[in-house]
Amino acid sequence: MEQAVIAALLLVGLVIGAGVGASYARAQRGWKDYKTIRTTVPGARRTAWMATRAVITKIGVIALLLFGAAAYAASGSDHDRAGPGPTPTPTVTATPGHRAGR
Repeated sequence: MEQAVIAALLLVGLVIGAGVGASYARAQRGWKDYKTIRTTVPGARRTAWMATRAVITKIGVIALLLFGAAAYAASGSDHDRAGPGPTPTPTVTATPGHRAGR
């Protein structure tokens, strides 16, 4: 009976030890990954801000061009400076005349 109790305690200890060991290994991998990522974050952050800055600059230039085009279009018409336009030509209408066959 004493050997059965010792075997049961050994089995419980192995199960608990395996669970604790697996958790410890997972925590160590997590810390290692955290330290690796922590050293690469400043570079990634700098790259992300550079990309964001490029996009914002492009949007700003496009907005300024659109605003300038709208302001130019709204500033006045070019009709005053334009020369005279073409005049319509008179159309010649046919007069009712002789019909053939009557």
